[in-house]
Amino acid sequence: MKLRSVLAAGVGGLGLAAASNRLLQANADDLEPPLPGGRRSYRWRGFDVGYTKAGDPEDPQLVLVHGINAAGTSREFETIFESLAKEYHVIAPDLPGFGTSDRPPLLYSAPLYEQFLLDFLGDLTDEPTVVASGLSGAYATLAAREVDVSELVLLCPTDTTMGGRGERTWVRSLLRSPLVGQALFNALVSKPSMRHFHADHGYYDMDNLTEARLDYEWHSAHQDGARFAPASFLGGFLDPEQSLEAELPDVDAPVTLVWGRDASTTPLEAGRSLADAVDAKLVVFDEANLLPHVEHPEQFVELLLEE
Repeated sequence: MKLRSVLAAGVGGLGLAAASNRLLQANADDLEPPLPGGRRSYRWRGFDVGYTKAGDPEDPQLVLVHGINAAGTSREFETIFESLAKEYHVIAPDLPGFGTSDRPPLLYSAPLYEQFLLDFLGDLTDEPTVVASGLSGAYATLAAREVDVSELVLLCPTDTTMGGRGERTWVRSLLRSPLVGQALFNALVSKPSMRHFHADHGYYDMDNLTEARLDYEWHSAHQDGARFAPASFLGGFLDPEQSLEAELPDVDAPVTLVWGRDASTTPLEAGRSLADAVDAKLVVFDEANLLPHVEHPEQFVELLLEE
């Protein structure tokens, strides 16, 4: 069930698309808070960006930045959030266009997310440790070149997705279209489809994907405007122009790369090559794919506390 197959399958039966879209949206309740803790809103360039904070404000700050995918939210960190809040003042935003944040029909881009993280860290934190997942690792790297951070921890980071930057304009245009685009996106974020993608390259052990988490992802992906940021992602428009290998050496803080040994879309060999090129520490989690912090939460918390 590759992306092209999912999109093609959704084209059939367009006469039923409008009714189906309305029904799915009606069944998607308002999104509950992604994490336990204090809910806050950060006003940024017309967006209300939701974030959760927990822990003692006097403790060292820790910012958790979720990865980019069709249903990405800060719920990604639910298995580690409360444990980390015992030692850190933890802050976890939902990126613009995702989760509990506003999702206007913009042409989302890598520079938007780079600037968001730069402003968010500059306005709300003071030398935090920053943990960022997947493509968000590239945005966090660029922000950390300009704002002070105490450490940068990147989880299977990447700077290239979906075949290259902006190479699938047709995908973005198709998914942004009102009727067909919504129907195709609904097919892409159906529970069977999301479960397939998680099994294909997200989880080493699918028993680690709880029904509660899958249900939250489904509800998040069926909120108003949910398809617009993923449309840019799937079109390759959220890939930064700068490479991790070029930018990480300019980060004036320790850098740790955390990799799942069985990661497929960003294989471990890429992690070893990146760590060697930028003189970063590489930590490999066995029996893990793209989400080592989700599949091995206790091990990941111990790693952060050792740093």
